[in-house]
Amino acid sequence: MRIFWQSFVDASASAPYMTRLQDYLNGIAAPGVTVEVAGISPPDRDFGRLSELRCAILAIDNGLAAEDAGYDAVVMGHFQDPGLYELRASLRIPVIGTGEASFYAAAQLGRRFGLVTLDSVFETWHLEQAALYGLEHRVVGVRGLDCTPADFSDAFAGDDDAHARMCAAFAACAQPLVDAGADVVIPAGVLPGLLLSRERGLTVGRAPVINCAAVALKSAEMWVQLHRLNGIEPSRGPAFALSPARAREDFRALVARGRGPQTAGGDTAS
Repeated sequence: MRIFWQSFVDASASAPYMTRLQDYLNGIAAPGVTVEVAGISPPDRDFGRLSELRCAILAIDNGLAAEDAGYDAVVMGHFQDPGLYELRASLRIPVIGTGEASFYAAAQLGRRFGLVTLDSVFETWHLEQAALYGLEHRVVGVRGLDCTPADFSDAFAGDDDAHARMCAAFAACAQPLVDAGADVVIPAGVLPGLLLSRERGLTVGRAPVINCAAVALKSAEMWVQLHRLNGIEPSRGPAFALSPARAREDFRALVARGRGPQTAGGDTAS
């Protein structure tokens, strides 16, 4: 089984994280499963909707290429899941969203949960996610670490003091959510999720902390197995109607060549 994992960070600028993530995922993967982690350049460096959309377009294109290359599943390894539904509607192989999988895993572990995200700007996005997944009434709140991917680099490079500082910052963000009634804590990002992966049975108070990286990978393995077992796919009705070949080709051409010259009517000039 081959799984393609799409990260939204730059493979060079965040090399310690990418190396750690690749090693971690392959280390916990089931026998016979390999995971390839890919980055995006420029990464999601200007937190906001336009940056998320740009990265989502590249991630969708990479997902289409991954299916053509023979991968068995694609994981959107960016918690906000931008482009998830569009990609799921375009592939015959399973497509897993890290955020979606983590929300539903948390819903099986407790009734109410809180999210600790990378930056406070993502609070609205995560609340929208919860509503999209039908879980908005179970979210106590969202708190941001207000940091960047680069802030994790020393911890992933083996600096124990940096690791301890980042863990302490996460716990400080999570505690008010637990005090407010959250009985599960979700690291709303693979960066903090991977940071905490060294901790076994981690809790904040009595609230377990989800390992979103592990949840996404194991969800991918499960859905590949189920797909192989009986051919199950997402609904191909209105929810995830399969994109026709021409739509895939038009999308990939747009990404590869850009918009190109346009006539007044919107058609490409000859």
